[in-house]
Amino acid sequence: MKSPHQVIQAPLISEKGTLLTESTNQVLFKVRPDANKIEVKHAVEALFKVKVEQVRIARYLGKMRRIGRSMGRRSAWKKAYVTLKEGDKIDFFGGA
Repeated sequence: MKSPHQVIQAPLISEKGTLLTESTNQVLFKVRPDANKIEVKHAVEALFKVKVEQVRIARYLGKMRRIGRSMGRRSAWKKAYVTLKEGDKIDFFGGA
């Protein structure tokens, strides 16, 4: 079993994520590529002391990148859409 800090790598702060937070009480996280929905749910509940209703996960393949003549690939990653229970909230900016 992975620790919650290993499963969740970072919150994703973007325009789309902010709109989802305001409209549907969802929060976006960048998670490990080998994490599943159950691990993400337990990690969010343990780290932020909130109740999670639903978790949806999207996989993103790494892009091919070129530096000079050599080709490389960025690493693949996962994005988790976490729906929180009504009334729960995660504030990444400290309520300013």
